[in-house]
Amino acid sequence: MDNVINGLSIVATPIGNLDDITYRAVKTLGECDIIICENPKHSLKLLNKLDIKKKLIALHDYNEHKIIDQIKVLLRNKNCVLISDAGSPLISDPGFNLVKYCIANNINVTSVPGPSAVVSSLQLSGLPMSEFTFFGFVPKSKKKIEDLIKIIAKERRTCVVFVSSHKLIIFLDCLENIMADRSVSICKELTKVNEFVFRGTPSNIKNKILEDKENIKGEFVAVIDRQTTKNQDFDNIDLYSKELRKMASKFSLTDIVEIVHKFTKINKNKIYKWVLKLKK
Repeated sequence: MDNVINGLSIVATPIGNLDDITYRAVKTLGECDIIICENPKHSLKLLNKLDIKKKLIALHDYNEHKIIDQIKVLLRNKNCVLISDAGSPLISDPGFNLVKYCIANNINVTSVPGPSAVVSSLQLSGLPMSEFTFFGFVPKSKKKIEDLIKIIAKERRTCVVFVSSHKLIIFLDCLENIMADRSVSICKELTKVNEFVFRGTPSNIKNKILEDKENIKGEFVAVIDRQTTKNQDFDNIDLYSKELRKMASKFSLTDIVEIVHKFTKINKNKIYKWVLKLKK
């Protein structure tokens, strides 16, 4: 595409390193009439580096419909660009309703691809990436984090989650409690000077991170290995109660947990709770 045409261009911007901007993205930003962004102050850092001066319109989840109503005519008659604070727009960022409106009203929409924290984290994780599921940002409450991880524990595809720094340790604690032996990759500050990838089990990674408080600073993406063991998440304790009762008469609770875990890879906390339930 040689020229930017009227309508909306969805343009990916760097996720950390400003040198990751593509030639096409620079050309599109330079030739457009209006740039729709999350935070104008943040976007100006990139635009100033590129020596691009354009009218900026702030769009957020809470004002998206209002902004769409204000720029209806512009979308049809001008070259408009949608960018997020970083990476590929619409991935856990506002803009979905804007794109939906354009499509519904036959306004041209095109994508200018580029950096994505989801793709970069998968590439660096060392985990299978032929199929994956993206869950967006980790929820705010611990209970909802636990609920999310229970879903991830049963997922047959590699899972990707955005994790804020103040939720990182809580997230790893929940991972450890629900699937202690699952392989995990925690990507820190992707493409930036302090980029680093922690790989291992949840407890291994948590211990490494807690060695230095600086490790908890920054932005993180978690990649969790897919569920591959069929017997990893049994829910019906009645199927195993007879065998567990026999073991309970011969072994200690600690020994039962170790033995069952060794042969089934079932989470140790689950085995512990099962045996306690049988003793009631």
